[in-house]
Amino acid sequence: MKYRNMAATGVNLSALSLGGWASFGDVLKDESAVKAIVARAHESGVNFFDMADAYARGESERIMGKALAQLPRHTLVLSSKVFRPMSDDVNDRGLSRKHIFESIDRSLRRIGTDYVDIYFCHRDDPDTAVEETVRAMDDLVRAGKILYWGTSEWPAARIEEALDCAGRSLYRPQVEQSHYNLLERSRVERELASLLDEGRLALTVYAPLASGLLSGKYDDGLPAGSRLQRLDAQRQQWYTQDRVGRVRELRRIADGLGATRSQVALAWLLTRKRVTSVITGATSLAQLQENLDAADLALDDAALAAVEAVFADVGATRSGA
Repeated sequence: MKYRNMAATGVNLSALSLGGWASFGDVLKDESAVKAIVARAHESGVNFFDMADAYARGESERIMGKALAQLPRHTLVLSSKVFRPMSDDVNDRGLSRKHIFESIDRSLRRIGTDYVDIYFCHRDDPDTAVEETVRAMDDLVRAGKILYWGTSEWPAARIEEALDCAGRSLYRPQVEQSHYNLLERSRVERELASLLDEGRLALTVYAPLASGLLSGKYDDGLPAGSRLQRLDAQRQQWYTQDRVGRVRELRRIADGLGATRSQVALAWLLTRKRVTSVITGATSLAQLQENLDAADLALDDAALAAVEAVFADVGATRSGA
């Protein structure tokens, strides 16, 4: 496993990481299975484990927390998130100081830890002033409940506003978490490019396989129980004949490399200099190992050119992690 520095923090994240979105506590509820997957990931060098309060309404944090408790805390970089509604209460959502302070305590209890290393603002909150959110996050750092904070899918202008608001006296966002894969590139490569290239933010990326589409599992339709079969919004966004056709073409390249399409898609992301860590998901040890093996797949210039040719001018979309 290779490790990459999280901007100017001095903290190193594993290039491949493990997250709980739409898997732990949702599709996979067997605690022993989750424990085995987390342990194998850690044994393989994964140190970054990504969670959110909204994943399975807190169950993902709970089940991952129990699995992570078996591991030395100092070897882990744990993240969670705040923003999405956690009940029907009018204030149990967003990035107000009230919701942030109440949410971090609930997340820490579910995970079973005294602090998280990274606390992400899960989305931008247009109803809350950026200054209120920045000051709340600064207070959490000073209280020792979080070590760093970041944003997820924030517009570049709002990130700039947060950085300016923090200035030199408040703890600023250090990392952005964005949707990025062979089928979704515009946000990272256009909107966020200057922030990332200037080294002002680290970048963790989610949905590296486009909800499984890049694995080839949807070549011949929608398997029963699959993510795109279960989730209407994502199916409407992702499942098009153009995208499926491109993924079928990727198989020729993967076969030539002696790899799977998932591994090629992950290996491609690992060649992107702006990427600090690629958040993968797994519901079995076999799937985890397939993903981890992508770290050893070297894509030479010819392979990269072939991949780029297949996915040239792809349309942009958004997912919901």
